Amino acid sequence: MLRLRKRIQGGALSIYLTAEVPGTGGTIKGSPEDFLVEEIPAYLPSGQGEHCFAVLEKRGIATLEALRRIAKTLGVQERDLGYAGMKDAIGITRQTVSIPRVAPDKVLALEIPGIKILSASMHGNKLRLGHLKGNRFVIRVRDVAQGAAKHAGAALEVMTRRGVPNRFGVQRYGAQGNTHEIGAAMLRREFKSAVDRLIGDPAAVTDERWRQAIEAYRRGEVEESLALFPGHFRVERELLTRLVQRPDGLERAFNSVQPRMKRLYLSAFQSSLFDLVLEKRLDSFDKVNVGDIAFKHENGACFLVQDLAAEAPRAEAFDISPTGPMFGCTMMEPHGAQGELEREVLAAQELTLESFNLSGGLRMEGERRPLRVPIAGADVQQEGADLLVGFSLPRGAYATCVMSEIMKSE
Repeated sequence: MLRLRKRIQGGALSIYLTAEVPGTGGTIKGSPEDFLVEEIPAYLPSGQGEHCFAVLEKRGIATLEALRRIAKTLGVQERDLGYAGMKDAIGITRQTVSIPRVAPDKVLALEIPGIKILSASMHGNKLRLGHLKGNRFVIRVRDVAQGAAKHAGAALEVMTRRGVPNRFGVQRYGAQGNTHEIGAAMLRREFKSAVDRLIGDPAAVTDERWRQAIEAYRRGEVEESLALFPGHFRVERELLTRLVQRPDGLERAFNSVQPRMKRLYLSAFQSSLFDLVLEKRLDSFDKVNVGDIAFKHENGACFLVQDLAAEAPRAEAFDISPTGPMFGCTMMEPHGAQGELEREVLAAQELTLESFNLSGGLRMEGERRPLRVPIAGADVQQEGADLLVGFSLPRGAYATCVMSEIMKSE
């Protein structure tokens, strides 16, 4: 059985797959150079067509901001640009974007702060979200503990053999770590709870004015809270404006939130339940059982496991893996022990699959997500007091899941 270790993450117990391997400690993302991520494309441009595929290197800029700057500089519509994956603003990232009806020479000549164009070639189709195999990461961990290279190598060996726990983790839950709680309140139609959580917890923020705004709301001083919230907190300010007009109109106030944000909250709640199911299944997350919904790593198809003798060797070979739930009203449900586990998790939230059948464009159909993903090209190098860790993951998997197992610190 796996050993439990306590993580500072909502005070909950969490399980490390590599619990028997000591952590390296240390810190990451001290500077952009500490975190390098490079897309692994699903295909290369053909050299012909009307879309320019540009490989760009950006520093300290999120994907959507990079697209905005490129579109403005070239005088094209931002919506016409294509990209395969979202990359955040932390670190140095290399990714491909497609730009319609612009010559490669013009793209290569671009001079945009924070963005360097590495290559450009034409292709026939616009680049679409998901059109990549995965990402290659090179991460510097600073000030690691003694024996870090050995321990990191041991942790990577376990993950190479058994798989990486396919968690979402803390980056999915917003600056205050509570976006999933807003989604849960939405599904239960508990609008006061949804509003309270959206405004936030003063203990979870460090900015003084932001903290004061939250404290004013909690005292019932809605107008004061509205005056204190900085202008760029548009969601909170619109919600508070409606509450000033009608203090008892909590549902009306929450409905001021844009559907895009509401879907983000609901998705975060789905993710939190997936993480919970994964934690409960981690001791056997690399083995399939009768009744599991299995995931084919080759093409992403899912199927019900009925013949264990036939499917167990495929799991051993990492051709397939058991899945967990991204709960939704039409999600494929497992049978057996996994089905019972998922029903218990959902019942504890006082919800059913039908709870996700929301109106207003918020219907969450649900899907299956593999409980583990393969890691490739794992490499560790010691550089003085630092550790340089390199590896590749499929698209949709997070490097933080690997680094958490290696470092065992938040």
